[in-house]
Amino acid sequence: MELLHHIVSFLVAIIVLVAVHEFGHFYIARRCGVHVLRFSLGFGKVIWRRYDHFGTEYTLCALPFGGYVKMLDEREADVPVELLEKTFNRKTIRQRMAILIAGPVANFILAILLFWGLLLQGETGLIPVIGSIKPDSIAAKAGFELGQEIVAIDGVETPTEQQVQKQLVNRLGETGLISFSVRYPNSRLQYELHAKLDKWMQDVKDPNPLEGLGLEIPFIAPVVGEVLVNSPAEKAGIKVGDKIISVDGKAISDWRDCVNYVRVHPKQALSVIVERVEVGAINIISLQVTSESFTEQNVSYGRIGIGHQKLSEELLRHYDYSFGGAGFASVNRTWEAAGFVLLSVKKLILGEISTKNLSGPISIAKVAGASAHDGIMSFIDFVANLSVLLGVFNLLPIPVLDGGHLAYLLVEAIRGKPLSEKVQILGFQLGLMLVISLSVLAMFNDIMRW
Repeated sequence: MELLHHIVSFLVAIIVLVAVHEFGHFYIARRCGVHVLRFSLGFGKVIWRRYDHFGTEYTLCALPFGGYVKMLDEREADVPVELLEKTFNRKTIRQRMAILIAGPVANFILAILLFWGLLLQGETGLIPVIGSIKPDSIAAKAGFELGQEIVAIDGVETPTEQQVQKQLVNRLGETGLISFSVRYPNSRLQYELHAKLDKWMQDVKDPNPLEGLGLEIPFIAPVVGEVLVNSPAEKAGIKVGDKIISVDGKAISDWRDCVNYVRVHPKQALSVIVERVEVGAINIISLQVTSESFTEQNVSYGRIGIGHQKLSEELLRHYDYSFGGAGFASVNRTWEAAGFVLLSVKKLILGEISTKNLSGPISIAKVAGASAHDGIMSFIDFVANLSVLLGVFNLLPIPVLDGGHLAYLLVEAIRGKPLSEKVQILGFQLGLMLVISLSVLAMFNDIMRW
């Protein structure tokens, strides 16, 4: 059932994004007077078709992993004389560029509209207050202390934990200093800290930047907020409201201390000391819990079936936007997302981040399913970000992609004539090989993760 949920969520997202992308090409082609022969969602066997009064065929095909708009073009077939003015190849360079760029632009417009709708609901994020610091880590050597709030990174404000993660991701694979502005709670006085990076997390698969620094955000009190039915914790007598003092003699100050310890001790008897309030009295109780084992990426980990209390409102920061403010913020968010995609491409080319981080349809489907499970707002955010990714990817100057065709037209504008058909075909073949190679690598990574 979970697999079906992932697949359906993935297909909904892909069909929507492809339809918007291809509609961009279709709409501008019509506006420029080009006759559109076919508007197709998917490839392969046609399972549905219809025609409009312009003679355009609309199809839905069996393989919904893409789509295309087929336009009248003398280079592909003989065209009757009366239709020559409606061919793509006879339009001006400016018109052809507009048609090509319209697909990615449509994806960016969709992302802006989706982000706009989300931001009108307001935003809530964790205040980036440091909850724990790993000894001998980059953060520890830089002088971070518990309770400090990360106000800015490299001069960019980081009001929430999500913003902290975004800024740190921008520095993956780099060598040099990274600057942090920090302050203590209820204080306006800020301090500057500097951490030294050396090819930071360059070869790490699925890197967690905060973990790479040795930080965890926020502080989470080790108080039990949930006990799963028939779990090892319930069988041992752990109750909601218990404060975990220690596990096997290891003092627990933050919730993650407990999780991390149990995680590396699967199928083991653990001595857990809890503080419990009963009838107005505080009691210290010793319990024996045998952790159960679960497998994640072919590695066995331990768990006992408990969850922490709901985070206090004091740990959260909420923002409300006006209609116009949300619109401005949505454009900015789309711009930032596009910049992040381009930065990631640059880092992959330079080897600053591992190619193991390339994701294919399996990983995307898993994220789609997880976001849909978290609610409609989460799924919309996923679709918006994926729309930006699709738009940027298609603008890359790789033949077979929109960006590659745009590059050809740019050369034609400079030379005053198009490249030879032989050169264009060669570029197409190389571009196709590159795209197929990246797809195979991404699929391989997916299979290895699975």
